[in-house]
Amino acid sequence: MMEAEFTTEQQVEEEEYVQAGPYPIQLLEQSGIAATDIKKLVEQGYHTVEGVAHAAKRDLVKLKGLSEAKIDKIHKSACTLIPMGFTTATVVEQNRRDTIYISSGSAELDKILQGGLETGSITEIYGEFRTGKTQLCHSLCVTCQLPLDHGGGEGKALYIDTEGTFRPQRLLQIAERYGLNGPDVLDNVAYARAHNTEHQSELLVAAAGMMAESRFSLCIVDSATALYRTEYNGRGELSGRQMHLGRFMRSLQRIADEFGVAVVVTNQVVANPDGSGPFASAANQVKPIGGNIMAHASTTRLQLRKGRGESRIAKIICSPYLPESEATFAILESGIGDFKD
Repeated sequence: MMEAEFTTEQQVEEEEYVQAGPYPIQLLEQSGIAATDIKKLVEQGYHTVEGVAHAAKRDLVKLKGLSEAKIDKIHKSACTLIPMGFTTATVVEQNRRDTIYISSGSAELDKILQGGLETGSITEIYGEFRTGKTQLCHSLCVTCQLPLDHGGGEGKALYIDTEGTFRPQRLLQIAERYGLNGPDVLDNVAYARAHNTEHQSELLVAAAGMMAESRFSLCIVDSATALYRTEYNGRGELSGRQMHLGRFMRSLQRIADEFGVAVVVTNQVVANPDGSGPFASAANQVKPIGGNIMAHASTTRLQLRKGRGESRIAKIICSPYLPESEATFAILESGIGDFKD
């Protein structure tokens, strides 16, 4: 009798179990894929079933040690586990209810973002120097570790630094504000310095492997475009730069899709000749670099600019669901916060 009750309880638990996060690629063994072939996929940057299902076959056939026949079988097996067809808007709406938003540290900024920075998508932050881009990134590295009911993502942060502006001391100052243990906060931030655009892309492959092993809620690239500005010069190399940048941004979107992390990229600006003049607003005097490639790849675009005194202004430039609006914030010793006169 007790054995029967246990079986019933076990069945209920199995029915109620819902897969949290991406499916590990080892799950393909249940579909008859050899462990040696799965190992080859992992070695070449594929760590989840979603990653394989979402990949184009022409990319998969380039993998070393796997025949086209094996690739076909692997891809079909992945597609049977991951929904790849149509669904209803009702289902999409229900899924979006579970979206996690990571607090910026400023109540005013979180208000126009309707909760904070959205996970599962790319947020681009651009502006002139000293407008708070890197400071906001540092604050997010801490707030992403907070509990969900405190505006956090209950996960680690991954930080790719292309300009050498990352400072762990700032994380300790911000951690103190939230009552978090400083050494633990530092241990939960994975950091890498990118030295060229190829290295920058290679780091995303390593990032995917880390995210498959541990819970991350944030991925930062500060900045996404700095190395492209210095490595590609003149109009003759513009096409090559844009193609490489487009592939890099697509890889970031895959990470957002696979692991549900909030991807935050900062971007530099150039003077906008069309935005000058006696009646031009401050927001139009500069424009982000990267052209349409960056514009189309980013889900939400935030422009930061200097305000009155020590204040900073964030403006939502583009978003699929947020209205165009502005918020005033400040850079405090304890991180990003609300501005007070």
